[in-house]
Amino acid sequence: MTAHRGARSPRPLTREDTPTSRTRRRASALGGTVVLGVVLAVVGTDAVRVGVRSLDAATLGAGVGLAAVTTAFAAWRWAVVARRLGVPLTLPAGVLACYRAQFLNMTLPGGILGDLGRGAAHGRAVADVGRGLRAVAWERTCGQVVLAAATVCALAVTEPTATPWPPTPWWAAAATAVLGGGVVAALAARRAGGRTRRMARTFADDARALVAPRVACQVVVASLVVLAGHLAPFALAARVVGSRLDGARLVEISLVVLLVGALPLNVAGWGPREGAAAGAFAAAGQDPSTGLAVSVAYGTITLVAAAPGAAVLAVGVVRAWRGAAAPRSRGAPQPPPGPRASALRGGATDG
Repeated sequence: MTAHRGARSPRPLTREDTPTSRTRRRASALGGTVVLGVVLAVVGTDAVRVGVRSLDAATLGAGVGLAAVTTAFAAWRWAVVARRLGVPLTLPAGVLACYRAQFLNMTLPGGILGDLGRGAAHGRAVADVGRGLRAVAWERTCGQVVLAAATVCALAVTEPTATPWPPTPWWAAAATAVLGGGVVAALAARRAGGRTRRMARTFADDARALVAPRVACQVVVASLVVLAGHLAPFALAARVVGSRLDGARLVEISLVVLLVGALPLNVAGWGPREGAAAGAFAAAGQDPSTGLAVSVAYGTITLVAAAPGAAVLAVGVVRAWRGAAAPRSRGAPQPPPGPRASALRGGATDG
Protein backbone atom coordinates (compact mmCIF):
# COMPACT_ATOMS: atom_id res chain seq x y z
CA MET A 1 0.00 0.00 0.00
CA THR A 2 1.32 3.41 -0.96
CA ALA A 3 1.53 5.91 1.84
CA HIS A 4 -0.24 9.23 1.48
CA ARG A 5 2.04 11.99 0.35
CA GLY A 6 1.20 14.22 3.30
CA ALA A 7 1.50 11.48 5.94
CA ARG A 8 4.42 11.64 8.33
CA SER A 9 6.38 8.58 9.31
CA PRO A 10 6.43 7.95 13.06
CA ARG A 11 9.45 9.30 14.89
CA PRO A 12 11.78 6.49 15.92
CA LEU A 13 12.04 5.89 19.63
CA THR A 14 15.31 6.80 21.26
CA ARG A 15 16.76 5.48 24.47
CA GLU A 16 15.19 8.37 26.36
CA ASP A 17 11.57 7.72 25.28
CA THR A 18 11.16 3.95 25.00
CA PRO A 19 8.39 2.38 27.11
CA THR A 20 11.00 0.72 29.31
CA SER A 21 12.81 4.00 29.99
CA ARG A 22 9.53 5.77 30.76
CA THR A 23 8.58 3.04 33.20
CA ARG A 24 12.00 3.28 34.83
CA ARG A 25 11.63 7.04 35.23
CA ARG A 26 8.20 6.65 36.81
CA ALA A 27 9.53 4.02 39.18
CA SER A 28 12.45 6.26 40.08
CA ALA A 29 10.18 9.21 40.80
CA LEU A 30 7.83 7.03 42.82
CA GLY A 31 10.69 5.58 44.85
CA GLY A 32 12.16 9.01 45.52
CA THR A 33 8.75 10.33 46.55
CA VAL A 34 8.26 7.45 48.98
CA VAL A 35 11.71 7.93 50.53
CA LEU A 36 11.20 11.67 50.87
CA GLY A 37 7.75 11.17 52.36
CA VAL A 38 9.08 8.70 54.94
CA VAL A 39 11.91 11.07 55.91
CA LEU A 40 9.51 14.00 56.36
CA ALA A 41 7.10 11.83 58.34
CA VAL A 42 9.84 10.62 60.69
CA VAL A 43 11.92 13.78 61.07
CA GLY A 44 9.25 16.41 60.55
CA THR A 45 8.69 19.26 58.13
CA ASP A 46 10.04 22.01 60.37
CA ALA A 47 13.56 21.14 59.19
CA VAL A 48 12.55 22.08 55.64
CA ARG A 49 11.59 25.59 56.72
CA VAL A 50 14.79 25.90 58.75
CA GLY A 51 16.90 24.87 55.78
CA VAL A 52 15.28 27.35 53.40
CA ARG A 53 15.07 30.29 55.82
CA SER A 54 18.70 29.96 56.85
CA LEU A 55 19.89 30.92 53.37
CA ASP A 56 20.83 34.47 52.44
CA ALA A 57 21.96 36.23 49.30
CA ALA A 58 25.65 35.89 50.13
CA THR A 59 25.37 32.12 50.54
CA LEU A 60 23.42 31.73 47.32
CA GLY A 61 25.90 33.94 45.48
CA ALA A 62 28.78 31.86 46.75
CA GLY A 63 26.97 28.77 45.52
CA VAL A 64 26.61 30.28 42.05
CA GLY A 65 30.33 31.06 41.94
CA LEU A 66 31.30 27.58 43.09
CA ALA A 67 28.97 26.07 40.53
CA ALA A 68 30.65 28.04 37.74
CA VAL A 69 34.04 26.54 38.61
CA THR A 70 32.56 23.07 39.07
CA THR A 71 30.72 23.23 35.75
CA ALA A 72 33.84 24.36 33.90
CA PHE A 73 35.88 21.44 35.21
CA ALA A 74 33.04 19.00 34.55
CA ALA A 75 32.91 20.23 30.96
CA TRP A 76 36.69 19.86 30.69
CA ARG A 77 36.44 16.27 31.92
CA TRP A 78 33.71 15.60 29.36
CA ALA A 79 35.80 17.16 26.58
CA VAL A 80 38.83 15.03 27.52
CA VAL A 81 36.77 11.82 27.48
CA ALA A 82 34.91 12.74 24.29
CA ARG A 83 38.10 13.64 22.44
CA ARG A 84 39.66 10.33 23.46
CA LEU A 85 36.62 8.44 22.19
CA GLY A 86 36.75 10.21 18.83
CA VAL A 87 33.92 12.73 19.24
CA PRO A 88 35.62 16.11 19.81
CA LEU A 89 33.91 18.70 21.99
CA THR A 90 34.87 22.32 22.55
CA LEU A 91 35.02 23.60 26.10
CA PRO A 92 32.52 26.49 25.64
CA ALA A 93 29.96 24.13 24.11
CA GLY A 94 30.58 21.68 26.92
CA VAL A 95 30.04 24.33 29.60
CA LEU A 96 26.72 25.43 28.10
CA ALA A 97 25.56 21.83 27.70
CA CYS A 98 26.56 20.99 31.28
CA TYR A 99 24.62 23.97 32.64
CA ARG A 100 21.55 22.90 30.68
CA ALA A 101 21.92 19.30 31.84
CA GLN A 102 22.29 20.36 35.49
CA PHE A 103 19.10 22.37 35.33
CA LEU A 104 17.16 19.50 33.76
CA ASN A 105 18.61 16.98 36.20
CA MET A 106 17.43 19.13 39.11
CA THR A 107 13.95 19.74 37.76
CA LEU A 108 13.00 16.39 36.19
CA PRO A 109 12.56 12.98 37.86
CA GLY A 110 15.44 10.53 37.85
CA GLY A 111 18.26 13.04 37.91
CA ILE A 112 19.86 11.86 34.65
CA LEU A 113 17.62 13.12 31.85
CA GLY A 114 19.75 16.20 31.34
CA ASP A 115 22.86 14.08 30.89
CA LEU A 116 21.06 11.82 28.43
CA GLY A 117 20.00 14.89 26.51
CA ARG A 118 23.48 16.41 26.29
CA GLY A 119 24.93 13.07 25.21
CA ALA A 120 22.34 12.64 22.48
CA ALA A 121 22.70 16.25 21.30
CA HIS A 122 26.47 15.95 21.12
CA GLY A 123 26.13 12.67 19.28
CA ARG A 124 23.81 14.20 16.70
CA ALA A 125 26.23 17.10 16.23
CA VAL A 126 29.08 14.69 15.39
CA ALA A 127 26.85 12.21 13.52
CA ASP A 128 27.44 9.43 16.07
CA VAL A 129 24.76 9.36 18.77
CA GLY A 130 26.00 6.11 20.26
CA ARG A 131 29.50 7.41 20.79
CA GLY A 132 28.17 10.71 22.15
CA LEU A 133 26.08 8.88 24.73
CA ARG A 134 29.03 6.68 25.65
CA ALA A 135 31.21 9.73 26.21
CA VAL A 136 28.73 11.15 28.71
CA ALA A 137 28.29 7.75 30.38
CA TRP A 138 32.05 7.36 30.81
CA GLU A 139 32.45 10.94 32.02
CA ARG A 140 29.77 10.49 34.65
CA THR A 141 31.13 7.08 35.62
CA CYS A 142 34.61 8.50 36.15
CA GLY A 143 33.19 11.12 38.48
CA GLN A 144 31.23 8.53 40.45
CA VAL A 145 34.29 6.29 40.75
CA VAL A 146 36.31 9.16 42.22
CA LEU A 147 33.43 9.98 44.58
CA ALA A 148 33.17 6.35 45.71
CA ALA A 149 36.93 6.08 46.19
CA ALA A 150 37.01 9.29 48.24
CA THR A 151 34.10 8.02 50.38
CA VAL A 152 35.83 4.70 51.01
CA CYS A 153 39.05 6.46 52.01
CA ALA A 154 37.18 8.83 54.33
CA LEU A 155 35.36 5.98 56.03
CA ALA A 156 38.52 3.88 56.24
CA VAL A 157 40.47 6.51 58.16
CA THR A 158 37.64 7.33 60.56
CA GLU A 159 38.25 6.32 64.17
CA PRO A 160 36.08 3.25 64.89
CA THR A 161 34.81 4.72 68.17
CA ALA A 162 34.00 8.14 66.81
CA THR A 163 31.03 7.29 64.60
CA PRO A 164 29.08 4.05 64.34
CA TRP A 165 29.86 3.50 60.66
CA PRO A 166 30.45 -0.09 59.50
CA PRO A 167 33.91 -1.41 60.44
CA THR A 168 36.82 -0.53 58.21
CA PRO A 169 37.35 -3.98 56.57
CA TRP A 170 34.00 -3.74 54.79
CA TRP A 171 35.57 -1.91 51.88
CA ALA A 172 37.82 -4.89 51.17
CA ALA A 173 34.77 -7.12 50.83
CA ALA A 174 33.13 -4.56 48.56
CA ALA A 175 36.22 -4.36 46.33
CA THR A 176 36.37 -8.15 46.16
CA ALA A 177 32.71 -8.27 45.15
CA VAL A 178 33.26 -5.70 42.41
CA LEU A 179 36.27 -7.55 41.03
CA GLY A 180 34.43 -10.85 41.21
CA GLY A 181 31.48 -9.37 39.40
CA GLY A 182 33.78 -8.06 36.69
CA VAL A 183 35.31 -11.49 36.19
CA VAL A 184 31.88 -13.12 35.99
CA ALA A 185 30.71 -10.47 33.51
CA ALA A 186 33.80 -11.01 31.36
CA LEU A 187 33.28 -14.78 31.32
CA ALA A 188 29.61 -14.33 30.51
CA ALA A 189 30.44 -11.96 27.66
CA ARG A 190 32.72 -14.56 26.10
CA ARG A 191 29.86 -17.04 26.00
CA ALA A 192 27.19 -14.55 24.99
CA GLY A 193 25.74 -13.76 21.60
CA GLY A 194 27.09 -11.43 18.95
CA ARG A 195 25.44 -8.26 20.22
CA THR A 196 26.62 -8.74 23.79
CA ARG A 197 30.09 -9.61 22.54
CA ARG A 198 30.20 -6.42 20.49
CA MET A 199 29.10 -4.38 23.50
CA ALA A 200 31.79 -6.00 25.63
CA ARG A 201 34.40 -5.29 22.96
CA THR A 202 33.30 -1.65 22.74
CA PHE A 203 33.46 -1.34 26.52
CA ALA A 204 36.96 -2.80 26.56
CA ASP A 205 38.14 -0.51 23.75
CA ASP A 206 36.78 2.57 25.52
CA ALA A 207 38.32 1.53 28.82
CA ARG A 208 41.74 0.99 27.22
CA ALA A 209 41.53 4.42 25.60
CA LEU A 210 40.66 6.15 28.87
CA VAL A 211 43.29 4.50 31.07
CA ALA A 212 46.12 6.13 29.12
CA PRO A 213 48.24 7.94 31.75
CA ARG A 214 47.74 11.45 30.37
CA VAL A 215 43.99 11.03 29.93
CA ALA A 216 43.51 9.32 33.29
CA CYS A 217 45.46 12.05 35.07
CA GLN A 218 43.36 14.81 33.50
CA VAL A 219 40.12 13.00 34.32
CA VAL A 220 41.13 12.40 37.95
CA VAL A 221 42.22 16.01 38.46
CA ALA A 222 39.00 17.32 36.95
CA SER A 223 36.95 14.88 39.02
CA LEU A 224 38.64 15.94 42.25
CA VAL A 225 37.92 19.61 41.52
CA VAL A 226 34.30 18.76 40.69
CA LEU A 227 34.02 16.78 43.90
CA ALA A 228 35.42 19.68 45.91
CA GLY A 229 32.92 21.93 44.16
CA HIS A 230 30.10 19.70 45.44
CA LEU A 231 31.48 19.44 48.97
CA ALA A 232 31.86 23.20 49.40
CA PRO A 233 28.12 24.03 49.05
CA PHE A 234 27.35 21.29 51.56
CA ALA A 235 29.77 22.93 54.00
CA LEU A 236 28.09 26.29 53.32
CA ALA A 237 24.70 24.76 54.03
CA ALA A 238 25.94 23.22 57.28
CA ARG A 239 27.40 26.56 58.38
CA VAL A 240 24.26 28.60 57.78
CA VAL A 241 22.02 25.97 59.38
CA GLY A 242 24.23 25.96 62.47
CA SER A 243 25.74 22.48 62.49
CA ARG A 244 28.36 21.91 65.19
CA LEU A 245 30.24 19.14 63.39
CA ASP A 246 33.98 19.54 62.88
CA GLY A 247 35.43 19.78 59.39
CA ALA A 248 36.67 16.20 59.07
CA ARG A 249 33.38 14.68 60.19
CA LEU A 250 31.43 17.03 57.94
CA VAL A 251 33.50 16.00 54.91
CA GLU A 252 32.90 12.35 55.74
CA ILE A 253 29.15 12.84 56.04
CA SER A 254 28.91 14.98 52.92
CA LEU A 255 30.72 12.30 50.87
CA VAL A 256 28.24 9.68 52.03
CA VAL A 257 25.30 11.98 51.29
CA LEU A 258 26.61 12.77 47.80
CA LEU A 259 27.19 9.10 47.06
CA VAL A 260 23.68 8.14 48.13
CA GLY A 261 22.22 11.15 46.32
CA ALA A 262 23.78 9.95 43.07
CA LEU A 263 21.45 6.95 43.02
CA PRO A 264 18.88 7.27 40.19
CA LEU A 265 16.03 6.90 42.67
CA ASN A 266 14.92 10.43 43.36
CA VAL A 267 12.61 13.26 42.43
CA ALA A 268 14.81 15.85 40.74
CA GLY A 269 17.59 15.00 43.17
CA TRP A 270 15.41 14.91 46.29
CA GLY A 271 14.69 11.80 48.35
CA PRO A 272 17.58 9.47 49.24
CA ARG A 273 19.89 12.44 49.76
CA GLU A 274 17.68 13.79 52.54
CA GLY A 275 17.37 10.37 54.14
CA ALA A 276 21.13 9.85 54.05
CA ALA A 277 21.76 13.29 55.55
CA ALA A 278 19.31 12.74 58.41
CA GLY A 279 20.72 9.30 59.14
CA ALA A 280 24.35 10.39 58.89
CA PHE A 281 23.86 13.32 61.26
CA ALA A 282 22.04 11.04 63.69
CA ALA A 283 24.92 8.54 63.52
CA ALA A 284 27.32 11.39 64.31
CA GLY A 285 25.38 12.26 67.46
CA GLN A 286 23.47 15.19 65.96
CA ASP A 287 19.76 15.79 65.66
CA PRO A 288 18.49 14.17 62.42
CA SER A 289 16.44 17.29 61.76
CA THR A 290 19.72 19.20 61.45
CA GLY A 291 20.85 16.79 58.75
CA LEU A 292 17.56 17.22 56.91
CA ALA A 293 17.81 21.02 57.17
CA VAL A 294 21.38 20.94 55.83
CA SER A 295 20.31 18.74 52.92
CA VAL A 296 17.40 21.04 52.09
CA ALA A 297 19.69 24.08 52.21
CA TYR A 298 22.23 22.27 50.02
CA GLY A 299 19.56 21.31 47.50
CA THR A 300 18.32 24.89 47.35
CA ILE A 301 21.84 26.25 46.86
CA THR A 302 22.53 23.85 43.99
CA LEU A 303 19.15 24.55 42.39
CA VAL A 304 19.76 28.30 42.39
CA ALA A 305 23.30 27.73 41.10
CA ALA A 306 21.87 25.76 38.16
CA ALA A 307 19.58 28.63 37.16
CA PRO A 308 21.89 29.69 34.26
CA GLY A 309 20.96 26.36 32.69
CA ALA A 310 17.39 27.60 32.35
CA ALA A 311 18.62 30.53 30.27
CA VAL A 312 20.72 28.20 28.11
CA LEU A 313 17.70 25.95 27.64
CA ALA A 314 15.44 28.88 26.73
CA VAL A 315 17.93 30.21 24.17
CA GLY A 316 18.19 26.76 22.63
CA VAL A 317 14.43 26.42 22.38
CA VAL A 318 14.09 29.83 20.71
CA ARG A 319 16.85 29.06 18.22
CA ALA A 320 15.31 25.69 17.39
CA TRP A 321 11.91 27.31 16.89
CA ARG A 322 13.36 29.98 14.60
CA GLY A 323 15.33 27.38 12.68
CA ALA A 324 12.19 25.32 12.14
CA ALA A 325 10.11 28.34 11.16
CA ALA A 326 12.63 29.75 8.66
CA PRO A 327 12.40 26.93 6.07
CA ARG A 328 8.62 27.06 6.19
CA SER A 329 8.58 30.81 5.56
CA ARG A 330 11.11 30.52 2.73
CA GLY A 331 9.44 27.53 1.12
CA ALA A 332 5.82 28.69 1.47
CA PRO A 333 4.17 29.44 -1.90
CA GLN A 334 3.41 33.10 -2.37
CA PRO A 335 -0.21 33.96 -3.28
CA PRO A 336 -0.71 35.65 -6.67
CA PRO A 337 -0.87 39.44 -6.40
CA GLY A 338 -4.32 40.94 -6.43
CA PRO A 339 -5.42 43.69 -8.77
CA ARG A 340 -4.64 46.38 -6.23
CA ALA A 341 -1.10 45.10 -5.68
CA SER A 342 -0.55 44.85 -9.47
CA ALA A 343 -1.79 48.37 -9.95
CA LEU A 344 0.43 49.69 -7.20
CA ARG A 345 3.49 47.99 -8.68
CA GLY A 346 2.56 49.21 -12.17
CA GLY A 347 2.01 52.76 -10.94
CA ALA A 348 5.35 52.77 -9.17
CA THR A 349 7.10 51.58 -12.29
CA ASP A 350 5.42 54.08 -14.50
CA GLY A 351 6.23 56.93 -12.14
